[in-house]
Amino acid sequence: MLKKVLIANRGEIACRVIRACRKLGIASVAVYSDADANSPHVRMADQSVHVGPARSASSYLDSAKILDAARETGADAVHPGYGFLAENSEFATAVIAQGLTWIGPRPDSIRAMGNKQNARELAIKAGVPVVPGTGRLDAATPEALLEQAEAVGFPLLVKAAAGGGGIGMRQVFDPSKLTTSAAATQSQAKAAFGSEEIFLERFIPCARHVEVQIFGFDTTAVHMYERDCSLQRRFQKVIEEAPAPDIPLTVRKKMQKAAIDLAVSVGYQGAGTVEFIFDVNTQEFFFLEMNTRIQVEHPVTEMITGLDLVAMQLQYAGKALKAMQQDEISSNGHAIECRLYAENPEKNFMPSPGKLNVFDVPAVDSEQIRIETGYEQGGEITPFYDPMVAKIIAYGVDRTQAIEIMLRALEGVKVEGIKTNLDFLVACMKHAAFRDGKVSTGFIEEYKDSLLPTRAKAA
Repeated sequence: MLKKVLIANRGEIACRVIRACRKLGIASVAVYSDADANSPHVRMADQSVHVGPARSASSYLDSAKILDAARETGADAVHPGYGFLAENSEFATAVIAQGLTWIGPRPDSIRAMGNKQNARELAIKAGVPVVPGTGRLDAATPEALLEQAEAVGFPLLVKAAAGGGGIGMRQVFDPSKLTTSAAATQSQAKAAFGSEEIFLERFIPCARHVEVQIFGFDTTAVHMYERDCSLQRRFQKVIEEAPAPDIPLTVRKKMQKAAIDLAVSVGYQGAGTVEFIFDVNTQEFFFLEMNTRIQVEHPVTEMITGLDLVAMQLQYAGKALKAMQQDEISSNGHAIECRLYAENPEKNFMPSPGKLNVFDVPAVDSEQIRIETGYEQGGEITPFYDPMVAKIIAYGVDRTQAIEIMLRALEGVKVEGIKTNLDFLVACMKHAAFRDGKVSTGFIEEYKDSLLPTRAKAA
């Protein structure tokens, strides 16, 4: 097994990895920026190393500083969490070159799946259906762009080829808006990912975002069933659940098989997620992308399977986990995760940083309620990082019970000093369409008047 793991991350995922390390008797090393000097993950770890100023480019994204910290503390492995350097193949390569264990898939797998257009091509080779779209359009003229767009059909999405997490994606309904949308996407993609490559993809109006959790063992892989992540704002997830409601069993099985086929085709190792778009009207599903890391929403999968995915990552990296068989994994009950954000739903969910004057969450019941956070009362949500404050996860014997337990958990959350989306989350849980399982990527936009507190009062 591994002896000491450096967590190249912060916040709740750093805390999550530290807990998994403790469970397995592995020492942990935290890294922190100026803004996080007093954060819980710094105190929780066995050792901690300061890696720079608040801005992530000079701290959490500075691979040289992270590697120096690993060397200084005698760490023998690096866990990247999610975000920051988690899907950076060059960082993974540098970790391995330094003689450390990289807790994640091989760099070539990260590289293969990191570019969305390349991932599409690999999916096609593996026999996995993909959304109709174009190839790379990094230097297309306006005329060529329009010609390609008309072949795909409007409405469509302009997407950054190297993108992820909903960044670098724009809907285009009007052909006259195509050129400006493409230019804006290229600019954003260049700033966020260092690449101006874009591509066009058909926009599916009534869609669900469904993803399959997999774990690869190079020549084989298993799935841990699927999650529905359709409730999104600005293309970013807010509520996730497992299993996905109201999808035919035959479609689920095909989706699960497609995820495994893709993982095996690239010799995938460790935890990963294959994301699909499910067309509600036609019952078809299409490959969207593969995330070569642990996901924010992994707890809902853990709740229905009884597995510890982060511990499995550590065990596999330490060569202490043998290849699993599919019949070893079962699914029971239903789990829902709500992301509590420091944001203002009334202002297009824009971040709302500030001090957590009051931050109280309900008592954790490992059977039914789980809270994941990297903050505590008196802490500060800064503008430098993602504004997620906590994840509230609820488990029930069925979806109806999971919703009721989630409502109980949300009603026990107390936050003062910043604006949050807490009331919005409660409204979603109570909404008749959500309770009926009628979720889609357009859910929030469709029902925003009844989901946003002030609009609901005015109605």
